[in-house]
Amino acid sequence: MFQILIIDDDRIVQLTLTRILEKQGYEVLTASDGEQGVAQAQQFRPALIICDWLMPRLNGLEVCRQIKSDTTLSTTFFILLTSLGSVDDCVKGLDTGADDFIVKPIEHNELIARVKAGLRWHQLSRDLQTQKQILETELAEAAEYVRSLLPLPMIEPLSINSRFIPSQRLGGDCFDYYWLDPDYLAIYLLDTAGHGLGAALPSVSVLNLLRSRAIPNLNYYQPSDVLSALNNTFQMTYQNTKYFTIWYGVYNCLNRQLIYASAGHPPAILLAKKDIIQVKQLETSGIPVGMFPDAEYINNFCNIEEFSSLYIFSDGAYEIHLPNGTIWHIEAFIELLKDRHNFQECNLDKILNYLLTLNSKTSFDDDLSILQINFN
Repeated sequence: MFQILIIDDDRIVQLTLTRILEKQGYEVLTASDGEQGVAQAQQFRPALIICDWLMPRLNGLEVCRQIKSDTTLSTTFFILLTSLGSVDDCVKGLDTGADDFIVKPIEHNELIARVKAGLRWHQLSRDLQTQKQILETELAEAAEYVRSLLPLPMIEPLSINSRFIPSQRLGGDCFDYYWLDPDYLAIYLLDTAGHGLGAALPSVSVLNLLRSRAIPNLNYYQPSDVLSALNNTFQMTYQNTKYFTIWYGVYNCLNRQLIYASAGHPPAILLAKKDIIQVKQLETSGIPVGMFPDAEYINNFCNIEEFSSLYIFSDGAYEIHLPNGTIWHIEAFIELLKDRHNFQECNLDKILNYLLTLNSKTSFDDDLSILQINFN
């Protein structure tokens, strides 16, 4: 049974509305002023409120403003009851948040019709809110599942730390690192286009495929071969139009050489400190995986100096919406890494805290993933 709250200082109006609505099968609550009405609304959370405009101790506009600012009453339908019939008055009421108007004197059939329409809106809003909560729960569970698949930090013979911050909608970030043999370490990070489960599932599929080395006759020591094999396996025409960017590298601990290839992914950043900080952007030409079946990928090599640091990240680390309406950019992110490295403050938590201070929202618009590899 729907509950309706009537807020009116006129006792005759209260009784008239109560009698009409109770005959329709609704449960009716009443309040004689605005303050009492707000208190009853917060206590009982009615489906619909009919509130007089002109009242002592909070008028109808103030009551509406307080009701609409209360998130626990977000699905409550608010009808202003008024003898004011001008367009300016209607605009003022709608700007305050009122959902509908009933003009005095009250017409019986109009009242019933507007209440029924308001209750339909209330029910639809509740259903949408329920579905939203279910979806958010499922996305949170999916994010935890992705997190459970990610590798643990590594300490020896080199240290690897990572951070994974899923967006509220969950994106397609995923990463891994593991030993191909005692001397060769594979490292990669990928980002599937889009958000939600549709983006997360392909990323998890790639992780499981590479971790199990399930692609036959593939040389996992050659990044370009790996990207070509993934491109053949995950063509977007067969993957619900999903493609992904990826940076993949293999580090040889014996000769301190890194071989790498990328497919539309942000460059990895290698920092080395001699007299000054040296910055190298490690990337190769190559379109995202899945776009075209005949895409070609190439390898590049890099020697790793002692006490260097390598950062591999998704674009969520720098495509941050700033309060002034602009978007942060990768050059600023690289400068951040460089400055922190120069002062030996390249702690991932400090870096992420800085990014959080930049962000103008409570959560990031996209997944944010970052790997930090410190070479001894």
